[in-house]
Amino acid sequence: MTSCPATEPAPGRTTGTAPGRAEVPVRIREMTLDDCEAVATVRVRGWQHAYRGLIPQAYLDAMSIEEDAARRREYLAKGDGRVVDLVAERAGHVVGWGCCGPSRDEDVPDRTAELYALYVLPERIGTGVGSALIDALTARAEAAGASSLLLWVLAANDRARRFYTRAGFAPDGREEQFDVNGVAVPEVRYARRLSASAAADAGLG
Repeated sequence: MTSCPATEPAPGRTTGTAPGRAEVPVRIREMTLDDCEAVATVRVRGWQHAYRGLIPQAYLDAMSIEEDAARRREYLAKGDGRVVDLVAERAGHVVGWGCCGPSRDEDVPDRTAELYALYVLPERIGTGVGSALIDALTARAEAAGASSLLLWVLAANDRARRFYTRAGFAPDGREEQFDVNGVAVPEVRYARRLSASAAADAGLG
């Protein structure tokens, strides 16, 4: 499973902003091919920050932004339209990325969606970027008619688990081992029920 790293350490906290100075609003939009390098930077730096001490350091050190960007370009070029990729911008710069689509798990009902990934630049953690992304991705899953949204998170990633709890998710009892360079890393699955009426309204809009 693809785990989601921490996005925000605590509600209301801001980082990288001078006291008394408001953050530039977050803009959420569809990801394009031109965003692949920026998204790869967000993803690689997100892993290296959030998973330090949780998965083998050699794996984190070997991550390549260039290789990740190439995979993003290939993936977007042959996308089947079922996966939603969104980026978060501030002042014209990509500072976060997330994607969702149909659940890959076989033990869930039809119309179950999955949050595959949610990443924010480390220096933007706690500035509202993660919350804006998860709200937008949840709305997109509802608009597509999903009845629930799942995600997988590392069991030891307390910061991420707190973030998802604040976003309305809760553990559903499913656990798995995520293999990283031969090391088994425990993951837990979180779920959030979506509103059928909200999905219908969003689909009409």
